[in-house]
This record gives sequence, C-alpha cells and structure tokens, in this order.
Amino acid sequence: MRQDKKPVKKRSAWVVLLRIFLILLFLGLALFGGAVLGYVVLGKQDISGVLEWSTWRHVFDLVFAP
Repeated sequence: MRQDKKPVKKRSAWVVLLRIFLILLFLGLALFGGAVLGYVVLGKQDISGVLEWSTWRHVFDLVFAP
C-alpha cells in the first residue's frame, strides 16, 4: 500500500513575521481598548488616567497585595 504524499507548501519568512506582528498588534489594541472601556466607561474616570503610570502601579499593588 502506497501513500501519496502531498507536497509541503513552504511559507515565506516575511509572511510568518507579518502574521506574528499583526497578532501582537491586535492583542495590544484589544488590551488598550479594554483598559479604556473599563477605566472610562465603567469607572467613570478621565481617559488621560489610563495612560498614567500611577494608575497601573495602583492596579498592580491591588492585585499583588500581600
């Protein structure tokens, strides 16, 4: 019994890198959009607070408090 092997389709390196870059970009945009939605809409705060370091330090301290 012989199995016919299909030729392996080889992808270019730039296509793989582009796909990885786009996935990381969309993940970053989703993270930022979720932070804005949660902070501005649900928290009723100013949008500039999302980008402040003190906000994220406070969140980190709340999550990882002993």
